[in-house]
Amino acid sequence: MQSDSLGFPFETTVVFVVVAVAALLIDIFAHRSHKPIGLKSASIWTLFWIAVSLSFAGFLYIHHGKEVASLFLTGYALEQVLSVDNLFVIMAIFAWFKVPDGYRHRILYWGVIGAIVFRGIFVVIGTSLLALGPWVEMVFAVVILWTAILMMRAGNDDEENDDYSDHIANRLVRRFFPVFPKLVGPHFLVSSEQVEAELAKPENQGFSFTVKKGVRYATPLLLCIAVVEISDLMFAFDSVPAVIAVSREPLIVYSAMMFAVLGLRTMYFVLEALRKYLVHLEKSVIFLLFFVAAKLALNSSNHLWHHGIEIEALTSLYVVLGVLALGIVASLLFPGKKESA
Repeated sequence: MQSDSLGFPFETTVVFVVVAVAALLIDIFAHRSHKPIGLKSASIWTLFWIAVSLSFAGFLYIHHGKEVASLFLTGYALEQVLSVDNLFVIMAIFAWFKVPDGYRHRILYWGVIGAIVFRGIFVVIGTSLLALGPWVEMVFAVVILWTAILMMRAGNDDEENDDYSDHIANRLVRRFFPVFPKLVGPHFLVSSEQVEAELAKPENQGFSFTVKKGVRYATPLLLCIAVVEISDLMFAFDSVPAVIAVSREPLIVYSAMMFAVLGLRTMYFVLEALRKYLVHLEKSVIFLLFFVAAKLALNSSNHLWHHGIEIEALTSLYVVLGVLALGIVASLLFPGKKESA
């Protein structure tokens, strides 16, 4: 059974959908309030999502064999590791928009929904493009290689200095809605009456803002979620080809990415708390991008020139897990310099 022609039968697809939807509903119910999510709670939920993903991998192992389970786990682990850089960017976005801790998981929820939809579209397009010939894989390899080079050149630039006031998502929202520049609870859109009620509060007495009757206003939360969605969309241009390098089968690629994405909301709060300690994790991401680019290039050149050099699914899994472990261990053994007060 070849790794590029593995498919899920109807029963396996049903199990995947039921498990994913059920777990997502449990997560939504548990985090329906606007209370901040602490490190302990986020860690427990992150372990919950890992357990759900490993359970599905176990189901694949029992019903489809070791190779299918290995492909799923490799794609899942790769997406999780590559998502680290995207989550760091989201931290910078939240900091710039001054989003309170209690509202961040609400924005991340919609970010996850958007990621699920867009990745589904990209997976279909990406796997369809591969049918055009091995040169498409080479193009994907170049895209991923260029991303790795850009990340390596960026070095330790402080993303929190980025200015999102002129971001394309910010401009797009402002074309459709006027913006009320203050938070109004957890609302993304507010009516003119809500704006007037907000301006009547004692803490806003000195704030000058002209309200137009019958108009709906966007709040900074809507601007923030728009920037998050566009940033994740750009990230998908790199991560989808990277996971496609593991397998051409759309359902294996999508299920691996889906389970990884579903756990990102709680994983964000773990990384936010541990970011200052995981100083070498981004180096792991860069190395894996180079590895994936090499894997795609080898696969493409093997189809073109039949040199017989390929990287097996289990080898890919060991490399992904090994590099992730090295990044964590290196961060613990060689912590970065403490910032001066």
